[in-house]
Amino acid sequence: MSSNFEEFQKFGKEQLETASSVAASLAKGFQTIAAETTDYSKKSLESNSAYLEKLLGAKSLDNAIQIQSEYAKSAYEGFVAQATKLGELYTILAKEAFKPVESVFAKVQAVATSAKVASTK
Repeated sequence: MSSNFEEFQKFGKEQLETASSVAASLAKGFQTIAAETTDYSKKSLESNSAYLEKLLGAKSLDNAIQIQSEYAKSAYEGFVAQATKLGELYTILAKEAFKPVESVFAKVQAVATSAKVASTK
């Protein structure tokens, strides 16, 4: 009876450690994503300011159209690059956060398998 209690207590401790590990991974991942988003926002704001200054300094309509086209192209490329980078960061976040959970599932599955084998004997 006490052996079962000790096993249950050990299992509970492992679950708490796993939850703590997942929480730490999530916090670290979200912090990285927030920092990356902040950097992109700063760069985007600087780029927008430079674009407006350039556009206000345009000498002709053709020059203004050219400035607008260059800005649209660079803004689109920057957005796609940022979206790709954020997608990769979210993928890394998910993998890192669920590593501890995978090990717990493996342990539970091993215990269940051994219990099933023991019950068939």
